[in-house]
Amino acid sequence: MSRTTDILVTALAPAVWGSTYLVTTEALPAGYPITLAALRALPAGLLLLLLTRSLPPRAWLGRAFLLGCLNFTVFWSLLFVAAYRLPGGVAATLGSLQAIMVILMARGWLGTPVRAGAVAAAATGILGVALLLLGPEAALDPVGVAAGLGGAASMAAGTVLSRKWQPPVSALSFTGWQLTAGGLVLLPLALMVEPSLPPLTALNLSGLIWLGLIGAAATYAIWFRGVACLEPGAVSMLGMMSPVTAVVLGWLWLGQGLSWLQMGGAAIVLLSVWAGQRANRPRTPRPLRRAVVLHSNSV
Repeated sequence: MSRTTDILVTALAPAVWGSTYLVTTEALPAGYPITLAALRALPAGLLLLLLTRSLPPRAWLGRAFLLGCLNFTVFWSLLFVAAYRLPGGVAATLGSLQAIMVILMARGWLGTPVRAGAVAAAATGILGVALLLLGPEAALDPVGVAAGLGGAASMAAGTVLSRKWQPPVSALSFTGWQLTAGGLVLLPLALMVEPSLPPLTALNLSGLIWLGLIGAAATYAIWFRGVACLEPGAVSMLGMMSPVTAVVLGWLWLGQGLSWLQMGGAAIVLLSVWAGQRANRPRTPRPLRRAVVLHSNSV
């Protein structure tokens, strides 16, 4: 696939993740965040293990569990804490800081250069998310802010380390390893800190199926494939598609208002995502460019 195709395919994952808020609020019982996260991760992970018939070798067990905890256990748990203690706009704006965190972590762990254009695109995207989601009711709860920042850092670290550690298996297998590991850690945590779930309705089950099969198994396989073939900074910028989708779905499905300021914020986010792809694009090595110039001059 071309780089443009890889970008468009990878962007499908955060676009689908934007439906999580709608599905959670409209189709799932409230007050069981960790239990629902475990039910989202573990069945999806076990299904992928069954389909791919691929278990992590002993040498990869530690990495699989660390990545599963970063990308799912810690990230999803802190995401729910931030959502409960902060207005949605504040939580989403804190989450968008992940783009800059990825750039800095990729510099330290992968040696990726920090480009001014990439940082500017990420900062502009954060501003767009703020305009899209922040309202006059925004408030800063210290615990909620810490959870929002911690969740963003956890996902950023998981993204960069998923690029650093590439096992010789398919993206589906790699996703299955991480979902299963994350779910196995979430399950006992849910049993310890949350009450038992009430009987699930058909609507509840359909919501879990969507979040598990589509919002976890399918989309994270797409995401980790993108992490493997695209630059970390470029992938992280695509994550800003999620709040845009969430707002559009709220407008279409729930009849929520959409102001001119929000539409301007959405436009800024989309432009920053486009700029981020250009800024993070691999550059032709200088000696090669010079060779091409010399060859053209000789002709």
